[in-house]
Amino acid sequence: MDTVVFDKTGTLTTGAPAVVDVRTADGFDADGLLVLAAAAESYSEHPLGQTVVAHARTQGLPIGPCDDFAYQPGRGVTAKVAGNAVAAGNRNLVPDAPDTEGGQGTATAVHIGIDGDYKGTILLADTIRDTAKAAVAELHRRGLRTMMIIGGQEATANTVAAALGIDDVRAGLLPDEKLTAIDAERAAGHRLAMVGDGVNDAPALARAQVGIAMGSGTDIARESSDVVLISSDLDGLVHTVHVARRASRIVMFNFAGTIAVDLVGMGLATFSLLSPVTAAFIHVGSETAFIVNSARLIPGLAKLRR
Repeated sequence: MDTVVFDKTGTLTTGAPAVVDVRTADGFDADGLLVLAAAAESYSEHPLGQTVVAHARTQGLPIGPCDDFAYQPGRGVTAKVAGNAVAAGNRNLVPDAPDTEGGQGTATAVHIGIDGDYKGTILLADTIRDTAKAAVAELHRRGLRTMMIIGGQEATANTVAAALGIDDVRAGLLPDEKLTAIDAERAAGHRLAMVGDGVNDAPALARAQVGIAMGSGTDIARESSDVVLISSDLDGLVHTVHVARRASRIVMFNFAGTIAVDLVGMGLATFSLLSPVTAAFIHVGSETAFIVNSARLIPGLAKLRR
């Protein structure tokens, strides 16, 4: 493995964003926009959608039922709310939404379209995980390249990447485009570990050589992965890499050692320089030594389970 690929929301960030602004168009009422958006997002599993719903409830706004709910990976959601066709997502889903990237920092824009017309934008800000910067720095120290592929806006991605020191950033990608990016990296000879937590990440997690899901991630993300970080702490990612590399070295040492002992034993036996009792002693002794060598992994594996 030479490259670690990250998702952003819920992976490098806490996945607990907060609504920081509601902007409306055409004189549309802000509370009315939130009511429709929250109803449309009520079945969404995405952290941004859940935040919109939670914010509307905090404001004491009624969240009515929705019909014809549809989730479009990498775009957003659509639904019928009180007879209105509501779309909530990025500019791929609401194409007539304005470009709100400039100056929004780490905030993510959820654009709202009603009956085909843009009616407003809900800005949500997430918090970078406390351990993210140190984890990325440690991965670099271990000689690993870092990359971030997300479906969100480029400006947000670049802000987070600059804060953490991520080497390569690909933003605005749909799930199939994430797969294309993963395939391109693999075709270039890179061995990838993909770290993610959402439904959108599941195909990429399955396609990478090693899929690593955050413990707080969705069921499908965890099921698509080879490794699940129980604590969702990026320190756990660094420790996982450390244990995996150490395990690889120990396995190769034990393998080479076993072959070497057997070859030497066969050579000595060929020239009658090794009695059966001595051969048995050497065999059992060497296997015991290799088992004890493998046992050095136990403390590291125990830490992974915490």
